[in-house]
Amino acid sequence: MHSNHLAGDGLRLPVHPLTPPPRQIDRCARRLADDGLVLCPTDAGYALVWSLDGSGAEERVRRLRQLDKHHPFTLFCRSISDASRLARLDDPAFRLLRRLSPGPVTFLLPASGQLPNRLKQATRGKRRDIGIRIPAHPVAQALLEACGVVLLSTTLRAPGVDADEAPFLGHEADEVADLWLNAVDVMLDAGHCPPGPTSIIDCTLPTPEVVRQGFQPVAAD
Repeated sequence: MHSNHLAGDGLRLPVHPLTPPPRQIDRCARRLADDGLVLCPTDAGYALVWSLDGSGAEERVRRLRQLDKHHPFTLFCRSISDASRLARLDDPAFRLLRRLSPGPVTFLLPASGQLPNRLKQATRGKRRDIGIRIPAHPVAQALLEACGVVLLSTTLRAPGVDADEAPFLGHEADEVADLWLNAVDVMLDAGHCPPGPTSIIDCTLPTPEVVRQGFQPVAAD
């Protein structure tokens, strides 16, 4: 699946799933700041993550997953405070984020005026909705802290695979490495992590609604 123009360094860094070594995390954060593409364990499978400024990394992701330029990606945030700078949170949305985050839940929210220009071109429909997630996995949280900024992310799903028929959960470390390591710069290998997908709650509706139940079902009320 991977051709030369998609190849990365393929560095596999073992990290403890609960107490990842700061040295390894910082090394990965520096790679992200240099337009790198990283495989990161989350509380819903491994994910591809890159910097908001990582236009080269994002192009690699689009080629790897065969996505067009309008495909929206999920924003990984450290906290509700980070999320509130990118999205408008009304009271129901704020309460949901406070109750269900951090965790394996993606929230669809109206974008705020502070959204970076590049992301405005790939928001969800004419309403400019964005997907935001605050992952609970200690490694993902440590990486976000080390970077000090919001990251972009997407799931590990091969091109042409229908998510409803055959989701690629990407939670077994060896399987993830076999399929994706040569396409990224670094893999933070924390062993197996919880499977995906995330639940999705649409907070742009008059009443928030669960539009996809993930491996850990949630309620929007």
